[in-house]
Amino acid sequence: MSWIKLEKKAVVITGGAGGIGLAIAKGFLEVGANVLIADFNEEAGKQAVEECKNHGSGEIEFTKCDVSFQPDVNHLIQKVVERFGGLDVLVNNAGINIPRLLVDPTGKEELTEEVWDKLFAVNVKGQFFCAQAAARQMIASETEGVLINMSSESGMEGSEGQSVYAATKAANHNLTRSWAKELGNSGIRVIGVAPGIIETTGMRSQEYEEALAYSRGISADELRKNYGSVTSIPLGRSGKLSEVADLVVYLASDRASYLHGTTVNVSGGKTRG
Repeated sequence: MSWIKLEKKAVVITGGAGGIGLAIAKGFLEVGANVLIADFNEEAGKQAVEECKNHGSGEIEFTKCDVSFQPDVNHLIQKVVERFGGLDVLVNNAGINIPRLLVDPTGKEELTEEVWDKLFAVNVKGQFFCAQAAARQMIASETEGVLINMSSESGMEGSEGQSVYAATKAANHNLTRSWAKELGNSGIRVIGVAPGIIETTGMRSQEYEEALAYSRGISADELRKNYGSVTSIPLGRSGKLSEVADLVVYLASDRASYLHGTTVNVSGGKTRG
């Protein structure tokens, strides 16, 4: 048995088909936990399961899920209970970013109601749906579970082109604090994790990079060159996906049993605000 003692624990990770979510899935598998990854991208989800099949001693499965659609979320929680016998940990990781300017004189990348609604639907309503369904299951089964809300170090302060994204992430910070006050008496810990600048994963599309670069008034090539700049990071380097995963696994364990209602930055000492 490992020091972290998470063998056979049942873990759900939303947005688990790639990037930070996939790294977290691998982290849990390494310590013997059973993982159900959920993602809107079915092809990527199936590929992730194949990639993780022999990773660690835990079991892994995938289910397609739109976290902004409540019936999908309810099915997700039902499936983890049926497959692994319960639910111990929810990692609320699913999230999107669509860079837009509040006012764009050219009209090319101006914020619209549709974009606003989509960002809040996935990043905020999605966390709400998943946390509510998971907490209901944990309370009904008298499980001392853990809810981990993935956020963003940049959510504490907006930047050009990402003001709505920053607003959704600030909401995630505050939901973590609020839910912790409510659920603590039920033995459910709620913790936030806010990664800073992390190594690239190949998940960023060309369309996304071009929109983000445009909103910042630079070229896409300049954006790619500057991404992961370490000049403002005290440790002098970008973070690793595995370092975020290691923290999440630790927070889900009883080794972190008095951590509750707080958000932990994984940013190499870089802070905003």
